[in-house]
Amino acid sequence: MQRRSLLIALGLALSVTTAVQAQQFFRIGTGGTAGTYYPVGGMIANAVSQPGKIVVTAQASNGSVANVNGISGGAMESGFSQSDVATWAYTATGVFAGKPPVTDLRMIANLYPESIHLVVKKGSGIKTVADLKGKRVALDEPGSGTLVNARAVLAAWGLKESDIKPDYIKPNQAGDKLKDGALDAFFFVGGSPAGAIAELASSGAGIELVPLSGPQSDALRKANPYLAVDTIPAGTYKDVPAVQTLAMGAQWVTSSKADAETVYQITKALFSKETQQALAAGHAKGKYITLKNAVDGVGIPFHPGAERFYKEAGVLK
Repeated sequence: MQRRSLLIALGLALSVTTAVQAQQFFRIGTGGTAGTYYPVGGMIANAVSQPGKIVVTAQASNGSVANVNGISGGAMESGFSQSDVATWAYTATGVFAGKPPVTDLRMIANLYPESIHLVVKKGSGIKTVADLKGKRVALDEPGSGTLVNARAVLAAWGLKESDIKPDYIKPNQAGDKLKDGALDAFFFVGGSPAGAIAELASSGAGIELVPLSGPQSDALRKANPYLAVDTIPAGTYKDVPAVQTLAMGAQWVTSSKADAETVYQITKALFSKETQQALAAGHAKGKYITLKNAVDGVGIPFHPGAERFYKEAGVLK
């Protein structure tokens, strides 16, 4: 009897171990909790997880550059990245110049446009990027795509980092400091509406968005083809009128080492009718995550699992 009990226990343990091994865990590196990556990542993770087979989780991170480095180093299976950062990593250009190219970086899907926000307090008198000279400006944390883009915007308007008083903090912290008068402006790159900015606009503090337009904007786009003219519509943030800015794609990337069948199943689930409805209802940027947009603006190779799905769906040849 004792031997029989032991065999049953061993059998159960083996079954549990086999089930755990069969279950795939797939992490998505997102961004700060006050940005757009984090809530969108959570929605996607919930929608594409398949109980008992694939468990997808979203985790907060420092953003695009940190996610690419995390994927390359094996700290996460996938992550969100701005289109420019993903392409720079793969080609060892831009902020990755002088480093080994991340040749195993692969695309799952282009998701939605990310707008460059330059947020100031209402009545601050800051009307253009040039007005930031001598001001206290938050550029986001090291490892974020926002920091990279903020530096490019400043340079396009003839400003160096030494021309401002820079602060390297996340948008929610920047919003608090702006509200308290300890900061004059902050940059944020992400899908609108961004939680931290919406919360700030609704708090009664009153904000304005500085436009990124004119010859400086045109020159920046010419030098960086991944940038597109974008408009943040009126009412996106409380009492803030429409403003012209620049945008780039938010993309979901992974490693060539990721299991092809897992990536295929995740991609297929992302574009199921149920997931599409949940994304469109869950966030303003969710309606942009479509099969048609998924293969646009891609500067790195598709993962074979994703490529297989897109070929079956007829959006890739």
